[in-house]
Amino acid sequence: MLYTLKNDSLCVKISSLGAELTSVTKNGCEYIWQGDPDFWEGQAPILFPICGRLFGGSYTYGGKEYQMDLHGFARSSEFSLTKQSDTEIALTLTQSDSTMEIYPFEFELTITYTLSENKLSSFVCIKNTGNAVMPATFGAHPGFNVPLDNGNFDDWYLEFSEDCTPNELVLSSACFCTGKKRPIPLESSRIIRLCHELFDADALFMDRVPNSITLKSQCSNRFVTLDYPGFPYLGLWHKPHSKAPYVCIEPWHGLPSYDGIKDDLEQKNDTFHILPQKTKNISYSITFG
Repeated sequence: MLYTLKNDSLCVKISSLGAELTSVTKNGCEYIWQGDPDFWEGQAPILFPICGRLFGGSYTYGGKEYQMDLHGFARSSEFSLTKQSDTEIALTLTQSDSTMEIYPFEFELTITYTLSENKLSSFVCIKNTGNAVMPATFGAHPGFNVPLDNGNFDDWYLEFSEDCTPNELVLSSACFCTGKKRPIPLESSRIIRLCHELFDADALFMDRVPNSITLKSQCSNRFVTLDYPGFPYLGLWHKPHSKAPYVCIEPWHGLPSYDGIKDDLEQKNDTFHILPQKTKNISYSITFG
């Protein structure tokens, strides 16, 4: 089911499937990638309880092996409506028999979207409703149309909110972590120019970045600013070896497995360990200009 949030600035649509953002329009401009099987059918999936790939498609926990697909199961799960107004909606996912088979934990994942002027804020509450410590992580994967209105793909760029010296987290050819890093040269210490070739090796993941980045162009007054306080990693992606007219800007709390190593979920890097009946709260926001 699609839900709509609306004010004088924006019209936002959110699906109950995956609690996924599917549309943001302002004065006739669509900001969110609308999905195309020739490039990528997704739009803005929620990543839970893992980010990225598991080596071998599985992990171990308590001496037992469990299978789990890329980015976890939240993105393909139906969320329940728990709150709704013209400018706010909350969608909740809890464990089921099918999730317990691949992730043996009782949980409550609530995504609350709040619209204020030209900003959409996302508040994430991960609650451990069981009796065991729950390992989990979270990531966002929103895709934005490029160009938004004027210019070509390579007329657009990404600008961090302040000078920085990020490291690229070098991934293997199969998109697993290698443990290697290398510096990313930025224009004027802030800018990454978009070009399709940037993604020929798949995603570009970074650490040591500010908590805000803006998609913009000298050809347009439109922009998108993503604020992601507390997220340690930022990824950029579109379909490799393509002319895909979008870019995903992805703040993550977790990372894929290391190449060649099957994860023990209790020991997996960049994982929250949420105590029984406790919660982990996360927030990020997107401003549309």
